Amino acid sequence: MKNPRTLALHDVGQRLWLDNITRQLLQSGTLARYIRELSVTGLTSNPTIFEHAIATGTLYDESIRELTAAGISDERLFFELALEDLTQAAGLFRPIFNDSQGTDGWVSLEVSPLLAHDTSGTIVAAAHLYAQAACANLLIKIPGTAEGIVAIEQSIFAGIPVNVTLLFSGDHYLAAAHAYMRGLERRAALGLDLKVGSVASLFVSRWDVAADKAIPGPFRNRLGIAIATLAYKAYREMLRSNRWTKLEAAGARPQRLLWASTGTKDPAAPDTLYVETLAADGTIDTIPEKTLLAFADHGKVSAPLLTETSYAEDIIAKFRDEGLDDHALASRLQREGVDGFAKSWRMLLARIREKSHPVASAVTP
Repeated sequence: MKNPRTLALHDVGQRLWLDNITRQLLQSGTLARYIRELSVTGLTSNPTIFEHAIATGTLYDESIRELTAAGISDERLFFELALEDLTQAAGLFRPIFNDSQGTDGWVSLEVSPLLAHDTSGTIVAAAHLYAQAACANLLIKIPGTAEGIVAIEQSIFAGIPVNVTLLFSGDHYLAAAHAYMRGLERRAALGLDLKVGSVASLFVSRWDVAADKAIPGPFRNRLGIAIATLAYKAYREMLRSNRWTKLEAAGARPQRLLWASTGTKDPAAPDTLYVETLAADGTIDTIPEKTLLAFADHGKVSAPLLTETSYAEDIIAKFRDEGLDDHALASRLQREGVDGFAKSWRMLLARIREKSHPVASAVTP
């Protein structure tokens, strides 16, 4: 039986993706149950998620031993592990992908975060991972850094589906959208198929974590939603632009706006705050498992997010009056996001080496 609360988000026009992947979720049947009962229609992953999954259990140990014995190590070993999980998850979502004609039912895999400022390295890695996966409903995650934006355009041109990650403002979103459209326009000029999947992931709650440290008080937990509201307006305006409607008429599908980082960080705030407030037509919300279960239990959708932004603009103006530079903070949050994923990546590879070491010692002549 479908959960009525998560179905309410579908009624608004929003899709729910799970921001988590573990072998326990797959092997226990939990992910299949979330798809069946909680209307989950996609999945995202990142280095922090995989580092936690591999470090805190033993379900990956046998695969690590087998791959190490075969002479596979480090990044190559990790991607083998990740693709074992993600291709299995993609199989669960494949009926949704097929029924929606490729609009929904995606899973995501990130290129190495160490490539965040390496355009050519990202282009090569994205192409390699997509080819290795051989999975139609796999998005390759590329950060929306200046270097990443160039790689996103080239990857879309090459027909590689992309999840643009680590976006923190309307300007960041528009940079990703324009890269997507440039890639499609280049394909159109050659008569190539324009159905190349893409989402643009805007991180929300990290704004409030950063702002609350600088400006406590009545504006607590209000900045992230205000930033998201402005980004949503930019998204809807882009979809009405002549540039986009021309591409759509030629067969292109929208690069949907995706809300990321929608788990509540403030223990004093409602645990479903961002999910309830950011219910919006034409968007995706990828949410942590804890938040998904909380919303399924007691969440509600009072009214869908609108493109009327005067309230959001007032909130941002008040923060500026208090000395906060939102443009500078968006850039800082993106840098911190890149650094955070790079740290998790290094920890992830260290965990794999630790688990590989006994096997490597045993096979060393």
